[in-house]
Amino acid sequence: MRRMTAFAALWQALRGQRGPDAPPLPEQLLALPRLVAASVRGLYPGLDRSRLLLMAGALAYVVSPIDLLPEGMLMLVGLTDDAFVLSWLAGAVLSETQAFLAWEVDRAADRGRTRDERVVQGEVVR
Repeated sequence: MRRMTAFAALWQALRGQRGPDAPPLPEQLLALPRLVAASVRGLYPGLDRSRLLLMAGALAYVVSPIDLLPEGMLMLVGLTDDAFVLSWLAGAVLSETQAFLAWEVDRAADRGRTRDERVVQGEVVR
């Protein structure tokens, strides 16, 4: 029962976070390991380590058998905390992977440009 409720919350979060120009869900999920690696190495500035740790903590909370509000004693209320955390985690993963994929595209485009193409021409005004 608990897993079905968690999957239902995840599905609702996935449907709510998907925009018309969003990358396909499999592409976003495959980008997740690259996102984590780039963030940990300091290459990707869009996700700081504290948010990454918060996401890891949320994942650990959802898969952990120990709950803040146990389902056995509080039934539906006990499932609500898991659904809330799972919904937040799904939304965070989707938004972060969308931003990361856009950053990868921009970064690849910058690599293909020459130094002069990356510099904005202008004048210094004093």
